[in-house]
Amino acid sequence: MKNIFITSSLLFASFFSFAQEITPNEGLRYAMDNLTGSARFRAMSGAFGAVGGDLSSINVNPAGSAFFNYNQGTISLSSFNTRNRSSYFGTTTVENDYDLDINQAGAVFVFKNSNPSSGWNKFSLVLNYENNSNFDNQIFTRGVNPTNSIDSYFLRFANGLPNEGGIFLDVLETAFLEDLNFIDQQALFGYNAYMFNPVENIPNNTSYVSNVPSNSSYYQENYTVATGYNGKLTGNIATSYKDKLFIGLNLNTHFTDLTNTISIFESYDRNQTTGLRSVQFDTETYTFGSGFSFSLGAIGKITESLRVGLSYESPTWYNLRDEVRQRTITYCNDCASNSNPIIFDPNLIVVFDSYKLQTPSKVTGSLAYIFDKKALISIDYAVKDYRNITFRPRNDDGLESINNFMSANLDTAAEIRVGGEFKHKEWSFRAGYRFEESPYKVNTAIGDLSGVSGGLGYDFGVSRLDLAYAYSRRKMDFDLISSGLSDASRLTAINNNITLSYSIKF
Repeated sequence: MKNIFITSSLLFASFFSFAQEITPNEGLRYAMDNLTGSARFRAMSGAFGAVGGDLSSINVNPAGSAFFNYNQGTISLSSFNTRNRSSYFGTTTVENDYDLDINQAGAVFVFKNSNPSSGWNKFSLVLNYENNSNFDNQIFTRGVNPTNSIDSYFLRFANGLPNEGGIFLDVLETAFLEDLNFIDQQALFGYNAYMFNPVENIPNNTSYVSNVPSNSSYYQENYTVATGYNGKLTGNIATSYKDKLFIGLNLNTHFTDLTNTISIFESYDRNQTTGLRSVQFDTETYTFGSGFSFSLGAIGKITESLRVGLSYESPTWYNLRDEVRQRTITYCNDCASNSNPIIFDPNLIVVFDSYKLQTPSKVTGSLAYIFDKKALISIDYAVKDYRNITFRPRNDDGLESINNFMSANLDTAAEIRVGGEFKHKEWSFRAGYRFEESPYKVNTAIGDLSGVSGGLGYDFGVSRLDLAYAYSRRKMDFDLISSGLSDASRLTAINNNITLSYSIKF
């Protein structure tokens, strides 16, 4: 195999054909909802579709802002704790991530109609920011795989995937990374990590076989660190008719910024004196972009105590871009003349063409009962069809195959949220429960989510202080590498969040 080349300058490459490897989970990352918002909202598990009167309630039903009687501002600070428990071939690992963030800030302005003959007695305007998703997370998986190596990831690219021819050996010997598309880039990384050899040592060879020891089990690790957020800025307008019918509209601007760093490590029999000893493959992906969505909603008072609500949330239309940087580190006793470790790091950031992502729409029906302004109970039922997740451009074969996969394997999922509140003098006591079905037809890949929450608040008259705790749990399969290796670890993700909100009337 060829000697390693290292470029010392930082280079940028842009490809005019879409080639990076996108997975269904990339779409689900932006399509699946998270419980965020103010402390009162989170304490009741977000069951606010027919309640209103909270700045975060407009995310469920835009008509909720019409229940405000005074101008009000709210700011929320949240502590995020994610605990990931991974099981891989009998080995269990636990990784924790902690973060503190201002996750919500907004204000509502109420304008009352002084004309007594008009049924439209007031309208409200809201500007509200929320961190829809805090992407900060850490996952560590390790174990001994008795049969399969990560060499399958690199070999599938070197041998040309199912529908493409393999890469020429003379290209692997002479090409620079920035001159290749994504498929051939991955083959080049595998070649310079000594993961495979050519079947024939001729320039036009296009067939390759693994160089990984076949008489060995494979110790494997995956360490994934994600940082970033998915934020939403909402402009809302709502009005009420005779204090019986409340309608509202949201216009939402979305913006996302995510850095995902994945380090894959594999080692072999430490007693061997020749060949590969270990390989490390690092990938850092930076995803950024923006999007737009809108929401419509209505709440009706059947009686003074009974309310019903209905809302529609449009798809979010994102425009995203990826930047990728990769390297390999190899320990091999006799692979090259230079000393260990053998580092292949082109110091290259690959900038791909932008692509579009459309998430599915959501419909929510709500019911709430108010007990003489001293207590309430609320139920929301929401439906979302994840089969409608769509990547574009559609004329890209890779993206179209992902769209077809999601259409065949994802499903319509329901979510139910139940919340209650009891008031005693200046104190408020709250609790909630939520359940969300898996987006998959077979819920092994991503399981159902269940969560509970609780909290309390104290009303000072002009201002209010609220505190909430929310817990959720979900199981899922976690792939050590994006493709080629069929073995996945079983991951249990537990979220513990504490939110403190301060609200003031003005």
